[in-house]
Amino acid sequence: MSKTFIHTALLCEAQSLINFLKLKQDTTIENLPKGNKLFFDEDNKYILIVSGIGKENTLKSMDFIYQNYEIQKAINIGIAGCSDSSIKIGTFFCINRLLPNINFAPITTVEKPLETDEELQTVLVDMEAKYFLEKAKEYTKEVYSFKIVSDYLDATIPKKSFVIELIEKNKEKWKLFL
Repeated sequence: MSKTFIHTALLCEAQSLINFLKLKQDTTIENLPKGNKLFFDEDNKYILIVSGIGKENTLKSMDFIYQNYEIQKAINIGIAGCSDSSIKIGTFFCINRLLPNINFAPITTVEKPLETDEELQTVLVDMEAKYFLEKAKEYTKEVYSFKIVSDYLDATIPKKSFVIELIEKNKEKWKLFL
């Protein structure tokens, strides 16, 4: 059965989706990449993986998903830094498609957190989107990457409770695409 695949880098980014979809963690899978967490729903329609931050973690987790499951739709959801302080913290974006009533902005994916916007050519910055999109598009036609502004290029990751709150506050937007 074809599934909707959801990718997050951090467990706190996934928490609202886990609760909303009533996902349960599967700890029995032996070939899961180290540090990854895998969740399924009761009806086996959704699979969510928490990969960890960055290129290597994202690509390993996606290789695992596409080697082991049939995917009809791929969704990445997470936080992003923003170089424009006039954009409110908590603003929701789709970074790869123009969608009705959803903000659009391109993103720069970086290897390590930026501390300045020098030479930055996009408003949004993250550490996974580029790799998620490249890999997902190899296998899946319906691909979405959603980002929520969490900071203004702070080098530290926001508190878990704050990230959970940001994702939860945007539930009415992201749930439309599940």
